[in-house]
Amino acid sequence: MAKGREIPLSDLELYPPFSGFPRDGIDFMKRLKRNNNRPWFENHKEEYEISVKLPMQSLIVALQPHFERFAPEFDIHPKKSFFRIYRDVRFSKDKTPYKTHAAAHFVLQGKPKGVEGSGYYLHIEPGEVFLGGGVYMPNGDQLKKIRKAIAGQPDKFLSIMEEKKFKRVFGKLQGEKLQRVPQGYEADHPMAEWLKYKQFFVGVEWPETKCVKARFVDNVAGVFESATPMVRFLNEAMS
Repeated sequence: MAKGREIPLSDLELYPPFSGFPRDGIDFMKRLKRNNNRPWFENHKEEYEISVKLPMQSLIVALQPHFERFAPEFDIHPKKSFFRIYRDVRFSKDKTPYKTHAAAHFVLQGKPKGVEGSGYYLHIEPGEVFLGGGVYMPNGDQLKKIRKAIAGQPDKFLSIMEEKKFKRVFGKLQGEKLQRVPQGYEADHPMAEWLKYKQFFVGVEWPETKCVKARFVDNVAGVFESATPMVRFLNEAMS
């Protein structure tokens, strides 16, 4: 293993080796979608713990040595990185209480899950797996810093966007864009099209059949590693 934080022995003892996300877990999420209410979930909570939560946490533990190699500054923790199944319905018209996918978010050590920095995201749901990296909802101050870095370090940014493996894995940068170049930059700025972005993330979608195999952890690590130069650029810009 690369130098850095060692995998806590407690993680290895509590979570079994990842051998693929169980089909029972996919089936549970399908049934939860049809029965998204508290009485049903409480009657099937043990099934959720065994077939969804535990396998996801085992996957997170299995990713730890990979991150030690390519992004040791990130916190890969089976409890902190894992998203709880309970939905925040306070400001949503959809009042169903539970998420019908299993997800994890990997952030810099010392940072909370959310939108504070650039990180990595993974979720599994019936029919689809999505994973990627970047910052999905940067605030105004973060946007200014990212745009300043793009304008000030165009060669570095373009070398990341145009790297062959990056383009092969992700295609291109995703996210919403402004119609015009943001205030403070000339319309004919050489990085004008990049400065229009309001979101900075990349991702891939796979069929659910990919996650049930043991090598899924290596597949995920490969995608995350490909996103790392962009993730780091964004974090350096926002720091």
